Amino acid sequence: MDAYLLDTVNMLLRWAHIITGIAWIGASFYFVSLDNSLTPPKDQKDVDKGVGGEQWGVHGGGFYHHQKYPVSPGYVPDQLHWSMWESYSTWLTGFALFTVLYLFNASTFLIDKSLFDWSPAAAITTALAFLVAFWVLYDLICRTLGRGKHGDLVVGGCVFVLIVVAAWASCHLFAGRAAFLLVGAMVATTMSGNVFFWIIPGQRKVVAAIKAGQPVDPVHGQRGKQRSVHNTFFTLPVLFSMMSNHYGFTYTAEHNWVVLVAIMTAGALIRLSFALRHKALAFGKPVPWHFAVIGTALLIGTLWAIRPAPQPAALAGAPVAPARFADVQAVVAQRCVVCHGPALQSKNVRLDTPDELSKHAQAVYQQVVVLKLMPMNNATQITDDERVLIKRWFESGAPKN
Repeated sequence: MDAYLLDTVNMLLRWAHIITGIAWIGASFYFVSLDNSLTPPKDQKDVDKGVGGEQWGVHGGGFYHHQKYPVSPGYVPDQLHWSMWESYSTWLTGFALFTVLYLFNASTFLIDKSLFDWSPAAAITTALAFLVAFWVLYDLICRTLGRGKHGDLVVGGCVFVLIVVAAWASCHLFAGRAAFLLVGAMVATTMSGNVFFWIIPGQRKVVAAIKAGQPVDPVHGQRGKQRSVHNTFFTLPVLFSMMSNHYGFTYTAEHNWVVLVAIMTAGALIRLSFALRHKALAFGKPVPWHFAVIGTALLIGTLWAIRPAPQPAALAGAPVAPARFADVQAVVAQRCVVCHGPALQSKNVRLDTPDELSKHAQAVYQQVVVLKLMPMNNATQITDDERVLIKRWFESGAPKN
């Protein structure tokens, strides 16, 4: 596919994915906060009607009165809002983006031969298997271990172990950037799977029973609530994995799978704190900020642990010879032109002539020296000394001589 066309499709899919993701996450966060803010109804008539909780709110210049029927309102309203297409659209656009960027370019984005040397077909098949296998195992855990007094804790522990194993395997099989994204896509697929296979079908059965005048089985609401709670805790970990490709210091760390697990855990703890905050405020209790504090401490500690080693003071102040443009051009020709030359202009960038290299000097400095995102997965094996050479050249004004 033409490089410009590929980039255009990438941009449009990414935009659509962000839009639908905002819609899904926004609706999810709202309903979780609403559900945790419900208090017992004060009007006996509402209690007699089966209302289990209510919330009064003010927004946009008006007042809102929300009521929740835990089992059934006794009839089906003519206007019944369903929250499902936000989830489906987010997954569809996300999978399409993953296909265009990673699966379509598996040899470049998915495979790091220094980690695991295999064919694009095998890598693609394994990546797709991660998505399916995680959902199957997660669903099995929920259905078999999610009962009893401590069912939720058992499920949570098992799912955490499952994510740890998946993160370890992914980071040992795939390029770090792809591995982080794959783990996020795996969890995001499970979130949509919860909606598609459990939450919406359960709600349809409840609606069908009400219309038929039959008693409603409360298990559908209980299952839907369980999967909905899981989804809200998955949200922040998934968001980190989706944005991690911009921060090479995370997925290029020595033990990158530990970094991924630690930051995802921090996100889940912070989300837990804010979810519990709504219930605490509704009932006048202290907000459990300690979960957010622990999560933040874990996040800061992880980033501190993977910080770059400080440059020795003797070297930092030592004079260095100016970098010659010819030397920089030779490095770029060997390490970068394969993707940014006459045959292929990835991201519509060429670096094969002095004028083009000078034009994109800042981008080269940012991507190669500062962020170390390029070359992708270091496929061309650029060395630290070569990065330093480019750094000296740019910081001296990026001369063409």
